[in-house]
Amino acid sequence: MAGNSQRRGATRKPGSKKGARVGTGGHSRKALEGKGPTPKAEERPYHPAYKAKEAAERRGAAQRRGSQAGRRSGGGRSSTHEMVAGRNSVLEALRADIPVTTVYIASRLEADDRTKEILLIASERRMNLLEVTKPELDRLTDGAVHQGVALQVPPYEYADVDDLLDAAAASGRAPLVVALDSITDPRNLGAVLRSAGAFGVHGVLVPERRAASMTASAWKVSAGAAARVPVARVTNLVRALETLREAGCFVVGLDAGGDVSVRDLPYAADPLVLVVGSEGKGLSRLVRETCDVIASIPIASETESLNAGVAAGIALYEVAGQRD
Repeated sequence: MAGNSQRRGATRKPGSKKGARVGTGGHSRKALEGKGPTPKAEERPYHPAYKAKEAAERRGAAQRRGSQAGRRSGGGRSSTHEMVAGRNSVLEALRADIPVTTVYIASRLEADDRTKEILLIASERRMNLLEVTKPELDRLTDGAVHQGVALQVPPYEYADVDDLLDAAAASGRAPLVVALDSITDPRNLGAVLRSAGAFGVHGVLVPERRAASMTASAWKVSAGAAARVPVARVTNLVRALETLREAGCFVVGLDAGGDVSVRDLPYAADPLVLVVGSEGKGLSRLVRETCDVIASIPIASETESLNAGVAAGIALYEVAGQRD
């Protein structure tokens, strides 16, 4: 009933009268402003994308720590798997007995004699054989011409300097090590390994940077010697050579214009490190200064040069002859 002051809620309490307030419009604008743009999913701690990002960063940090530890120790594994693509390349790799993680075959592949031999070798050696789609194989090989066939080579297990000395001690012969200075072609590394296996070398030493690493190409050229001759990788070649000198080895550099001929190679019967430089630049200055003597291979013309694989083979032949 109108005007009934006894009705519940009809009596207005003192000070509750509504009316205009100073700054009312300002309050309304603040209410309309909101809290700004919505953060991205990976920036919201409660979102699964944020947790996935955090986990990825932790894995990346762990991998970087492992890589740094490997560089400090000088040994370790090569950084990534390598893919070999193409029917001829895959078949040659399998014939050379290269270590293989997985063989990939495209679905609905048109078979020929090469693919039949690839499948035969893979089955005989009980390798992992996976059939994948062509788009997936394109992704795995990074768009290379694969012809429907590819294989994955596992990371190479590098040794360290002490492993080479241990191998020499186990053989009962004076240590014989080949060190490569600025050799960037993996095929030259493979050729050196092949000669090293033929002449009883206890190991090959390579620097970590600006140098060839153990790829599928090096495996193929080594003709199986890479499985018998360890390869040690170091961060600083000069420091590694000094370590070998402290262990009792003589260091002989192989370069044009040397002090002696390889036919009269000194220290051949002693613990020896033979350092081979690149075909173009030869030995670097610091490596050359670390050597006890520089030897050269006599050739018919001064304008000609020998690549690292051939030069190492000739020098090792002379060393083996003097040791015998």
